[in-house]
Amino acid sequence: MKVNIKKLDSAARIPAYAKSGDAGLDLYAVSITTNLHKITYGTGIAIEIPEGYVGLIFPRSSISKYDLALTNSVGVIDSGYRGEIKFVFNKLDAVDHHEIYKVGDKIGQLVIMPYPQIELNEVDELSISERGENGFGSTGA
Repeated sequence: MKVNIKKLDSAARIPAYAKSGDAGLDLYAVSITTNLHKITYGTGIAIEIPEGYVGLIFPRSSISKYDLALTNSVGVIDSGYRGEIKFVFNKLDAVDHHEIYKVGDKIGQLVIMPYPQIELNEVDELSISERGENGFGSTGA
């Protein structure tokens, strides 16, 4: 499948798979904006996700080396969005000198996948299941 992508910055790198069989395309930082609690990375790219597909952006496993957490856990890029792909991380440590990703670093991954269009059907009762209404931690530690 071919997907249209546009560089919004001359320094932008087209996302690529690091290894054969990888699910995520690596995304790179071309800009950094910081404030007291957040760091925003621009990738300098916009993408045209096909209708019926969604782009999901995830932090890389290297996030464990930094005091950062992606603000929305997983970013959702809908098929109609044509703006720059950005990552916003919360600083987990209040000190200003902690290590962060730098311009040129891989900062996340993009996974593009199909999704079903569903129709919700409002009912008075839901079917009974083994789990029922048991939620957080109900299946064990």
